[in-house]
Amino acid sequence: MQLRPHELDAHLSRKLAPLYVVHGDEPLAAIEAADAIRVAARRAGCDERELFIVEQHFRWDAFVAANANLGLFASRKLIDVRIASGKPGTEGAAVLERHARNLPADNITLISLPRVDRTMQASAWFAALGEHGVMVGVTPVERAALPAWIAERLARNDQRVTRETLAYLAERCEGNLLAAKQEIEKLALLLPAGQLAHDDVERAVANVARYDIQELSEAWLRGEAVRTLRIIDGLQNEGEPITLVAWQLGEDLHALAAVHEMMALGQSLSSAMRSVRVWGKRQPALERAARRVDASRVLPLLASLAKLDALAKGLGRGDPWDALVAIALALCEQPVPVAP
Repeated sequence: MQLRPHELDAHLSRKLAPLYVVHGDEPLAAIEAADAIRVAARRAGCDERELFIVEQHFRWDAFVAANANLGLFASRKLIDVRIASGKPGTEGAAVLERHARNLPADNITLISLPRVDRTMQASAWFAALGEHGVMVGVTPVERAALPAWIAERLARNDQRVTRETLAYLAERCEGNLLAAKQEIEKLALLLPAGQLAHDDVERAVANVARYDIQELSEAWLRGEAVRTLRIIDGLQNEGEPITLVAWQLGEDLHALAAVHEMMALGQSLSSAMRSVRVWGKRQPALERAARRVDASRVLPLLASLAKLDALAKGLGRGDPWDALVAIALALCEQPVPVAP
């Protein structure tokens, strides 16, 4: 069974399954989902909890022993297994597969995993967990959905804000749901229930946004100039190496140039996109860039990239971050001159 996080509470209120797998790369959603399962297990009579953190040289015989039948009067247990790497190893994979196919009658097993990659999806042990257990996939809240997420969290505290304030909060908390949760809790402590004034919220909330280079790549390919500048500023303040950011810009510009070149040779846009092998959210962002950025404008950007690369390595005069901003804004088709 596959469940989304928002469906978990209703499921747990009806019946508790013997096996749950929480997987994904959103820490807050993973923590909350696992906590909800632990609470339901206690409510169902699991008075004991055994925690296993799977690291190198982990002894799987301890996990097997914890699930052994201890007799008629043994108490129910929650077996809490955390595999941060997502790789249980050869022995662990075999143990988990056998466990999934022969679940103990009384114990409840909770397995926490990171984001599921293709290798994990293709494994027999993961397939067995999915076949016999309840899978709860947790993913980051998309930027467009973040205001609604914040509004729902505020409503739990009987607080409301305007749409403009929701946008402000989303901007301050983007990419960091754990910190966003803390800021919302802070608002509940500092401000009364009901409608909150924007000025009061602004004074109370810190800027806790966190970004990554993948988000920056998507932003400048989509032509989102304001968001591009905000992410660049955030990465610079967080100490992200300019060389890594410049490398990503180079990857995107070369991919864009390759798409235009293949289209000039008669390939369709969809065929060219498959050829450059860009996956995930970057794929629709690159396709959008190919539609809006004329091929004649890409070559000057690549020429400017060479100067940026030199500045990033300490060669020449000028601030590499300024050069990066100029190229990024030009990619966003803003009226800002690209560094020669």
